[in-house]
Amino acid sequence: MPNSKHIVPPQTRRVAGKPRVIVTRRLLPETEARMAELFDVVANRDDHAFTRAELAAAMADADVLVPTVTDVIDADLIAAPPPRLRLIANFGAGIDHIDLAAARARKIMVTNTPGVFTDDTADMTLALILSVTRRLNHGGRVLRRGEWRGWSPSSLLGHRVGGRVLGIIGMGRIGQAVAHRARAFGMTVLYHSRHRIPEALETMLGAHHVPDLDTLLREADILTLHCPASAETHHLIDARRIALMKPGAILINTARGSIVEEAAMIAALASGQLGGAGLDVFAHEPLVDQRLRDDPNVAILPHMGSATVEGRMASGDKVIANIRFWADGHRPPDQVLDGWV
Repeated sequence: MPNSKHIVPPQTRRVAGKPRVIVTRRLLPETEARMAELFDVVANRDDHAFTRAELAAAMADADVLVPTVTDVIDADLIAAPPPRLRLIANFGAGIDHIDLAAARARKIMVTNTPGVFTDDTADMTLALILSVTRRLNHGGRVLRRGEWRGWSPSSLLGHRVGGRVLGIIGMGRIGQAVAHRARAFGMTVLYHSRHRIPEALETMLGAHHVPDLDTLLREADILTLHCPASAETHHLIDARRIALMKPGAILINTARGSIVEEAAMIAALASGQLGGAGLDVFAHEPLVDQRLRDDPNVAILPHMGSATVEGRMASGDKVIANIRFWADGHRPPDQVLDGWV
């Protein structure tokens, strides 16, 4: 068991017929209560992020590990546990923090919870777009610092979002949900993705496919990222690509911090090449560069894209369903199949 006073201590005997499930973070009370009814659950009492040693101990003691994005489960960790661990039931859709190849080699199944945070993340993306273009973040700072001197026709001016070109990188569920919302705001939607969506869906969303990423960058007034984190997308938006963007363009990231070369983004903000940024994710979470904190043209949030009660409840329900299917000897509905035979 994890060597921490914050973790519920192991029982002297396992609950007969129930898989031992170790959950690395606090979930909603309803989810935890339901899991306790169904499984032999070990909970994290104070919601601290597991250390590497705690993760290793948990993986050695569990039939099922329920991690989150804060848990980096690499090849070395996966190689260490005895064959007892059979399922990693991730709480969340993103699985870039789990070494899938290593899990496959140890015959450890991996599941996730896709689709439940689509609307939540799309809503947050639009909130950041509005915050940056209308300077809501800056206006709020002025007010909180006591510097507001009253209404003026020439102060705190932002821009309309209607008529602007929104470039979307990644046209999966979230990208499509963002396109749907952007169309209602009167934006022109361009997108680049590994796979082009059906023409009928493009028509419904008012979205136009741009096969070449560099071309999309040159045409977008606002760029928003909705691709998964991977070796292929690491620093996808780097100094060269930021230089291709229109002077004063806006960058929005609610996906993963690793997709953007953060130092290049900060330099572009300082030079004015980028007119602003809306960020819900960062390269070194939970650390955030002070220059991003201080820049009045940057709206920053603490990874809140999925932070709704409804989304977290739905994700918990999917985790429970995946574990129950697996425990009953069936294939879980949300098994991650990339690389699986």
